Amino acid sequence: MSGNPRRCVCPGSYDPITNGHLDVITRASALYDDVVVAVLHNSAKQGTFTPDERIGLIEAATAGLPNVRALAFGDRLIVDVCRELDAAVLVKGIRGLTDYEYEVPMALMNREMTGVETLLLPGDPAYTHYSSSLIRLIAGRGADVSAMVPEPVLQPLLERLTRG
Repeated sequence: MSGNPRRCVCPGSYDPITNGHLDVITRASALYDDVVVAVLHNSAKQGTFTPDERIGLIEAATAGLPNVRALAFGDRLIVDVCRELDAAVLVKGIRGLTDYEYEVPMALMNREMTGVETLLLPGDPAYTHYSSSLIRLIAGRGADVSAMVPEPVLQPLLERLTRG
């Protein structure tokens, strides 16, 4: 796969986007001309937010980054998404050794299958303990997560979790 070396894909579920995600996306936007935030979702699973809602939250959180766009992809291999988008590089944030050990075999398989390379960006230490699932859990129990998610995400997240 030749791919566009100036376009990258930042894959994830983004349910919801966190400040850790935003850090990686912002850093990728400084490295690449075109950053596609690929919202991956399994149609058999129901998330907190629909794929379209996630796209809207990502667009609001990345409004200051003109070279970033978000698109949803369901039930697809990420290498097929890269092929469709003519992207030569995946950019993924890693929080520590566990993420590294999980991501390296996938990166090698993706390169073997299609030639897509993977850039692993170490997460900012201020955010390495953040995960969407943990943030959903603690926000749903009334904890203050305002420092953990981009400002446009906070109110929709709280409304969704308290709408019982």
